[in-house]
Amino acid sequence: MCGFVGYMNQPGIDPTVIKQMADRIIHRGPDDEGFYQDDVISMGFRRLSIIDLNHGQQPMTNQTNTKVLTFNGEIYNYVELREELQELGYEFKTEVDSEVLIHGYDAWQEGLLDRIRGMYAFVIYDSETGEVFGARDHFGIKPLYYFKNEDTFMWGSEIKAFLDHPSFVKELNEELLPIHLSFEYIPSDETLFKNVFKVNPGHYFKFKDNDLEVNEYYHFTFEEEQKMTMDEAKRDIIDTVDESVKRHMIADVEVGSFLSSGIDSSYILNEASQDRDIQSFSLGFDDKNISELEWAQEFAKEIDQKNTAIMINDEDFFGIIPKAMYHMDEPLSNPSAIQLYFLSKETSKHVKVALSGEGADEFFGGYNTYLEAGTFRKYEKFTTRNMRQLFAQTAKRLPHFHGRRFLIRGAQDISERYYRVNYVFNEAERNDLLKDTRFNKSSSLYVKALFDEAKSKDDVTKMQHFDIHGWLAYDILHKADRMSMANSLEVRTPLVDKEVAEIAKRMPTDTRVDMKNGVTKIAWREASEAKLPDRIVNREKLGFPSPLASWLKEDKYQEMLKDAFNSDIAKEFFNVDYLNRLLEEQKQGIANMQKIFTIYTFIVWYRVYFIEN
Repeated sequence: MCGFVGYMNQPGIDPTVIKQMADRIIHRGPDDEGFYQDDVISMGFRRLSIIDLNHGQQPMTNQTNTKVLTFNGEIYNYVELREELQELGYEFKTEVDSEVLIHGYDAWQEGLLDRIRGMYAFVIYDSETGEVFGARDHFGIKPLYYFKNEDTFMWGSEIKAFLDHPSFVKELNEELLPIHLSFEYIPSDETLFKNVFKVNPGHYFKFKDNDLEVNEYYHFTFEEEQKMTMDEAKRDIIDTVDESVKRHMIADVEVGSFLSSGIDSSYILNEASQDRDIQSFSLGFDDKNISELEWAQEFAKEIDQKNTAIMINDEDFFGIIPKAMYHMDEPLSNPSAIQLYFLSKETSKHVKVALSGEGADEFFGGYNTYLEAGTFRKYEKFTTRNMRQLFAQTAKRLPHFHGRRFLIRGAQDISERYYRVNYVFNEAERNDLLKDTRFNKSSSLYVKALFDEAKSKDDVTKMQHFDIHGWLAYDILHKADRMSMANSLEVRTPLVDKEVAEIAKRMPTDTRVDMKNGVTKIAWREASEAKLPDRIVNREKLGFPSPLASWLKEDKYQEMLKDAFNSDIAKEFFNVDYLNRLLEEQKQGIANMQKIFTIYTFIVWYRVYFIEN
């Protein structure tokens, strides 16, 4: 696991800039560094050694020294690809997976992307043609950004690396602030920095002669096989996930595993322990009503595996928010990101690699919100569209009452109704919140194309499709990479895997969600029953809980929020009267904690990037 940077050379740029940029992301690779420079390009690399520890230095060249590679990630089928390339006549000097990429691209060009299985971002420079090729993995586990204006093109694993390039123009993309305030992330290739873009999951770019071309090579869609039975889905899940875990265990260093009290991380740990003893790491709080620690420890003991408890308190949590926002690159107000930073920090003291259970909810239908589809389907069955619109308009004019939100949402298309589209603030709230409302628009319009892609599917599948392309890619996997790599820890996700996804895409809806009985990820639960105790399989889903809501009510944090909400930064972007009203409502138990935390993390992030750096 590593980090890399690069740029096309410009007259007058000090050649030492590439080292400064690479040093900015030293946390991604503290073990080694490497550089390549010629008249055209500069490339820098930081290495976290996981496989073939004594070899595999980058930038890496091919046999003829005409192609140069920088790569971040792991290729889990590199042994098979290596054998295939050897049959084609390619000679290998190391045992690292990166060498498969440099030879594979030489042999197959972008066709390589259809063959590899793993998590990756890489850039290859062809000195003969002058072309730069960059690609990102299927689901966006590993990051890749680029900055482009008329004269400058640069790329890197993290945006912060661009800060050290003299041609980088640091400017807030204020037009996207309302979108961030709805989703808590930007659900596209854009970022909150002007002219800085993500290479989206499943995409690659080609750059030559100042011309940039971006193409998609993979796009996940559900293609249900209606004849697939529950038993077949269960069997396929067991076989494929077990094989995926084995591949994700490949390393020349010790591998650990994150462990909560839920099915997903428990399944991963249990399966990994079949291969070798594996240490797990669990986060806990003093408040036992939300702490999962006892459950996790009991399970680890039951399967005879060591568990390390990591406790976090309010001072730990709030103390690392500025550092977490710096490492995040863009603001992300998911409180679990802060917990994950702390968990990764402590885990990295013991191991270099940790397995994690992300992906099961999105691929196998685990979120309770998917059950809403059945409720709204019944509502639509017994009402006409005109009736629903009338009920919604009436409800909007009335004070709050139980069922008001349901009636309003009941008249909306799913692209507006699905709660993740307005996860934090909706359009009307943003009108009150924002000082400049010129860029305020419906957040549903921003992602309607995703719902249109699944328009022939049922509502559960539409929501899953959106979550895989939005929530998973830009929130869950984003924080997993940034918070772990901030602490030089490689996190691997066996459930966010190309072959696991192939199973999930074929599963009929009724093997994912049982709306009649209110049960989520049914086939995944049945697969887990063959591996785990009933108390784990049937435990109520907690997510990654935290006592943030209660902490924010304490006087010292109320003062912290008040200072932030009345700061010059707040006054520049927000209606501070609205912010202060949120704080008052919070004391009364009315205000949404997520709204308050979203504003606070944006203010902290803006201070870190636009005032302190």
